[in-house]
Amino acid sequence: MRKTIKIPRILKINKIDGHSIFVTFNNGESRIIDFRKVLKSIGVDENSPGFILYNDIELKKAVLRNNTLSFDNVEQYITMRNGQKERMPFEIGADVLLKHSYSEKSEMMLSLGRHIRDARRKAGLTQQELAIMSGTSRTYISRIENEKSDVELATLKKIIEVGLGRKLEIKIK
Repeated sequence: MRKTIKIPRILKINKIDGHSIFVTFNNGESRIIDFRKVLKSIGVDENSPGFILYNDIELKKAVLRNNTLSFDNVEQYITMRNGQKERMPFEIGADVLLKHSYSEKSEMMLSLGRHIRDARRKAGLTQQELAIMSGTSRTYISRIENEKSDVELATLKKIIEVGLGRKLEIKIK
């Protein structure tokens, strides 16, 4: 049987603020990459071409190329088989960037857990009762309410419409 390997890829640079780069990965997660930590973890020091990325202005020159972050402003060369040196952009694999990033809690996700908890309490339900009614588990309800877990849209719909007897509306502004 063939095993599917999911390789992380960056789909979008959302913003760059100081030494933090906010990105969206192909798993749908918005994550924050602390580039000081990344550079330190891969051994970039004052003797490395990538050292200029400790400068906020240089870091802001990041572009998305081949589903990872790429920096044309870093003077980096590789020696080809024929002995000639060729300039290459400085890139760090998306797998390394994912490993050294943390989840960005959006305002929507932070308020979603609070809204579900408030509606559950208003309905006079325990987490266990809501879980049974919506076909999930008590621990999953707890994780959503405490913003420890994302929720799929189909599951959210079951929790809101079946479990809480309310109507789910989604707006895009």
